[in-house]
Amino acid sequence: MSKVYFTDLRTKPGRSLPDKMEILVKKAGIEKIDFANKFTAIKIHFGEPGNLAYIRHNYAARLVKLLQSKGAKAFLTDSNTLYMGKRSNAVDHLQSACENGFNQSSVPCPVIIADGLKSVDYREITIDAEYCKTAKIGAAIADADVVISMTHFKGHEQTGFGGALKNLGMGSASAAGKLEMHSTSQPIIAKHKCTSCGQCVKYCASYAITLDQERKAEIDYSKCVGCGQCVAICQFDSARAVWNSSSDITCCKIAEYTLAVVRDKANFHISFIMDVSPECDCWGHNDMPVTPNIGIAASFDPVALDRACADLVNKAPVIANSCLGEHQHNNLPHDDKFNAMHPNTHWQTGLEHAEKIGLGQQEYELISV
Repeated sequence: MSKVYFTDLRTKPGRSLPDKMEILVKKAGIEKIDFANKFTAIKIHFGEPGNLAYIRHNYAARLVKLLQSKGAKAFLTDSNTLYMGKRSNAVDHLQSACENGFNQSSVPCPVIIADGLKSVDYREITIDAEYCKTAKIGAAIADADVVISMTHFKGHEQTGFGGALKNLGMGSASAAGKLEMHSTSQPIIAKHKCTSCGQCVKYCASYAITLDQERKAEIDYSKCVGCGQCVAICQFDSARAVWNSSSDITCCKIAEYTLAVVRDKANFHISFIMDVSPECDCWGHNDMPVTPNIGIAASFDPVALDRACADLVNKAPVIANSCLGEHQHNNLPHDDKFNAMHPNTHWQTGLEHAEKIGLGQQEYELISV
């Protein structure tokens, strides 16, 4: 049985929320990790501009100072997004992080975009799992000696909830890796968006893309391996992913990618069960929370941590005027808030698969701090 440590959000003079987080992670054993001169990736979501539900930078600053006191070469990191937004390349991503408070004036360490300027800097890690034989992990995360995740626990439109596994698996992947998790099909070209820049041709490792007679990108599907690099490179929304992977398969692939991130590395995980918004922090807005703020949890086991967070949310009362509260009269299954918000998702599948591949276990002991 894995141990998950938990603290509520009650404070008093001399004990702030960052204080409580530091006490929590120490009780959970983070100091057992040898951080001395180790490149330590703190995997976090910087928040899409306009969204205000992401983790406050104050918590990251406190954690960084703690790890640096143990000799860590700590840095905050995330990989670029697959969709076109304000975090799809390193320039925009860094600017977004800075706008949201993740800069060296607020947090005393560098911010490094894990998969580089155009999401082509990744390591292909062999895992030989059921769905993914390899995982395409952002180089800065793959090359780190230690991985620490800081996760905002919330609902998610494709996986039911976004927890430690989602943060680590999907969040650490390059754009090509994200495509692999989201889709079972090869990309498509929206020719009306194509500017004939030729970047997709240049970066296609399979030589599957050419410019047609009208100088529009064209994919030869007999050569295309579905790596998604054209989607990552295209800055004009012409090369597009096909969003057709079922929730169950996506959850399983995320678990396998998480295994690639943490395998053979010291790792530790913190989840913030607050501002539990219905959808992902990748949206440029956030709906109001569906439950009151609950607390902070930490564990060496990301599977147990996700399970404990899900249980805590499902046991919590629903906020009356939230998206869940508005539909209480419809007899929605509020004992499973995530399925009530996103009926086509099955979050349990990902945890079951994670347990199956040896990533962790769902059975846990919750220890209050």
